[in-house]
Amino acid sequence: MNAALWRERVGPWLNRRAQQNVDRLTEYLGGPARRRVVVLLGLVLALNSADTSAIGAVSAQLEPALGIGTAQIGLLVTVSSLVGALAALPFGILTDKTRRVRLLSLSIALWGAAEVASAFATSFGMLLVTRLALGAVTGTAAPAVASLTGDYFPAAERGRIYGYIITGEIVGAGVGIGLASLVSGALGWRVAFAVLALPSIALAWALWRNLPEPARGGQSRLAPGATEIVAEADAPRTASAAGDLDGQARSREQGHRDDLLLRQLRERGVEPNEDIVVTTDPGAMTTWQVVRYVLRVRTNLVIIAATSLGYFFLAGMRTFVVLFARGHFDVGQGAATLLLAVIGAGAVLGLLVSGRAADRLIARGRISARVVVAGASYLIAAIVLFPALLLSSVVLSLPLLILAAAAIAAPNPPLDAAQLDVVPAQLWGRAQGVRTALRNALEALGPLLFGLVAGLFVSGGTKLGSSSSEGVILAQAHGLRIAFLLMLAPLAGAGVLLIWQRRHYAVDVASADLSERRHGDRVAGAA
Repeated sequence: MNAALWRERVGPWLNRRAQQNVDRLTEYLGGPARRRVVVLLGLVLALNSADTSAIGAVSAQLEPALGIGTAQIGLLVTVSSLVGALAALPFGILTDKTRRVRLLSLSIALWGAAEVASAFATSFGMLLVTRLALGAVTGTAAPAVASLTGDYFPAAERGRIYGYIITGEIVGAGVGIGLASLVSGALGWRVAFAVLALPSIALAWALWRNLPEPARGGQSRLAPGATEIVAEADAPRTASAAGDLDGQARSREQGHRDDLLLRQLRERGVEPNEDIVVTTDPGAMTTWQVVRYVLRVRTNLVIIAATSLGYFFLAGMRTFVVLFARGHFDVGQGAATLLLAVIGAGAVLGLLVSGRAADRLIARGRISARVVVAGASYLIAAIVLFPALLLSSVVLSLPLLILAAAAIAAPNPPLDAAQLDVVPAQLWGRAQGVRTALRNALEALGPLLFGLVAGLFVSGGTKLGSSSSEGVILAQAHGLRIAFLLMLAPLAGAGVLLIWQRRHYAVDVASADLSERRHGDRVAGAA
């Protein structure tokens, strides 16, 4: 193709197609300003997921290069995840105290530095230190993204919006694994780590330049069709400073909780639980007080327990699904990886559908729709996975596995939105830090426990194969199938917990709203 033909026909056609896709995405997300926020926050989760998934993708090159085995590879992943879980607590405090966009930008730049340091590691010990550093700085992502989402979008839409943002986590894991595997196979594992550092630099700069810090409390909410993001410095001030208490009250009513969900609570006369209403300044609460408060709110406690069980199962399955598919369905490495990609598409579908479905049910008067949709999804996943794991035909199992992946991923958007509903906005960052720390700590144990349980039943599988590598894979798949089947019980338990919790959800939302209104009254009184 000559240059003239490219300039005259192909180039303009590609530009038109690209612009049409951007226009469709803009319309789908609700305007240019919303598109910018959703894409940037989604990229934060995508990069976080890609960076943390890289070790598994380059393990084949790491093992001979550093003289390590699968146990050390697993240790790299588990320890990094545990450090990230612990780091979520102090980063949650910083999220509530500092400018969140600046904090995210700095943290992401440090992610890139940790990836570069990983590329220059000359021993297992050095690599372990660099991955610990990476795990620590990635602890910023969950609290900061949650707090920013709460201030950019009203509660009635957060389920749908979270579905778009969390899609970045699934896509990022897939892209990170694929890119790291491809680069490490062709150029080596050091180059793979270095390549993953490049997006960190670009994203840190993009956040710094293109995402203004929103005002806390609802003044920077993005209405559908908005073209500009209202920065904290430009947000309208509350009227309390001028002594206009009526105006200040109206400002609060138009703030971050005055939406359809709250109006429904008031119309039905839902009374808050005074025992969990915050009576002091939320900004002055110590970390221990925040932890105690988060665990006293029953919806929080149940969501933490349910999502921990869900992520525990997901982490174990994500680690061993390729090995299981190879032995159970008798396919090669390439086919098993392709199978995982198809199943991942089902997970993305679940993320996009569940948040929107829960928001629509709330609009129809189903106040507890977010926890009910999440609970039903976990139950569906457990029910569908049971026959999918027993069937030996990949053709028959694949539709069930896709549906199960969608159901396992589906609870995340509505539950992330629900977690903001039941906590005062002044505690969003710290509360998310507490939830992330507890959830991720259990999630980090998933691969280890799945592997241990599977190992108990591997001996039974050796009768089905030989001493060859194929026989070993078949034996491991036999043990993994039993482990997966046994772990369906806690997955179903997560669904039951959430559905049972539906009766308390409305009270906890009303209690959080009262906590915010009383905080607003204290601010007005002090002014």
